[in-house]
Amino acid sequence: MKIHKIHLENFRNFETLDVTFDDVNIIWGENAQGKTNLLEALYLFTGSRSFRGAREQQLIKIGTENARLQLGFEGSGREQTAEISLGEKKEILLNGVKKRSAAQLGDEIKAVIFSPVHLSIVKDGPAERRQFIDGALCQIKSNYSKLLSDYHKTVQQRNALLKDMEKHPELEDMLFIWNRNLAKTGAKIIYQRLKYIEAITPYLHRIYEGISRSKEEIILRYSSSGKYETDPEQIERALFRLLEESGSRDKLNLSTSEGPHRDDIEILINGKSARLYGSQGQQRSCVLAMKLAEAELLKKMTGIEPVALLDDVMSELDESRQDYILNSIEGRQVFITCCDKEQILRLKKGKTIHMENGAVCE
Repeated sequence: MKIHKIHLENFRNFETLDVTFDDVNIIWGENAQGKTNLLEALYLFTGSRSFRGAREQQLIKIGTENARLQLGFEGSGREQTAEISLGEKKEILLNGVKKRSAAQLGDEIKAVIFSPVHLSIVKDGPAERRQFIDGALCQIKSNYSKLLSDYHKTVQQRNALLKDMEKHPELEDMLFIWNRNLAKTGAKIIYQRLKYIEAITPYLHRIYEGISRSKEEIILRYSSSGKYETDPEQIERALFRLLEESGSRDKLNLSTSEGPHRDDIEILINGKSARLYGSQGQQRSCVLAMKLAEAELLKKMTGIEPVALLDDVMSELDESRQDYILNSIEGRQVFITCCDKEQILRLKKGKTIHMENGAVCE
């Protein structure tokens, strides 16, 4: 796929913005001028939430009530359009046809993004790593987003029951029912995560070796209280046992302590935790390798070449690693933000887009 143009109204610091794109797009300028905001707007069209964790209201320009984003792109062998309206009433259009949710845009628009905020995948807690793998699966499996939503609703309902049981002990018999529901839905999530780790591993090994310029081995390992095999029925039985066994603890804490919402995806370098023992360079290389491997697997699984959105990636890499990154994304459309355009242009030609105060400077 290829993005041709974008039109923004009252999005972040943009009052209005119209930009056309090429195969390689270098978005440069000083900090806080709108470079990352532009990538954020592009990424929203994948059907995902803001990669910066922003709520929808925060995406609307201060002092205004609504924002509108329009995209022109080529996908599935034809020219297409997409539109997102944010405000009191959210509206999603694909080729002029209303869609129930932004997630449906993801069937046509694929993108992989790397930003400094993604270093949290290695540095922070399990939630960041779960978000990485769940976000990747949402772009591959069209129903995965609904599966996650259904699972989290079930967790909330089980937690509500645990709280009600404090005053109404007779409700305890219902816990069995919610454990069954949670095990059934949760097992599907765990199964998809395990299969994803299995599928991405060959790409991850090759790319990490290229970025790190070493023979270090990177491994992703699913970490959970349960011992799971890649068999959905076995996973469901194991998760149900965990939920049953944790009943007393959960009644005391009034929350669900077991399930995929508590699991982790460990990142290991030569068998050691990258979070605890990895250097800054190793941690950065891990995230870059995971993102580039995500892009390659996404293309294999969907047949769509995702665009690459690289936000301030090059500033802390030496020339050989910069060269490897750019060569790895060759063949797909790329958007790169930086403060110094010469840093990128010496490696690869591309269209330059100078951002200043929320506008493009010619």
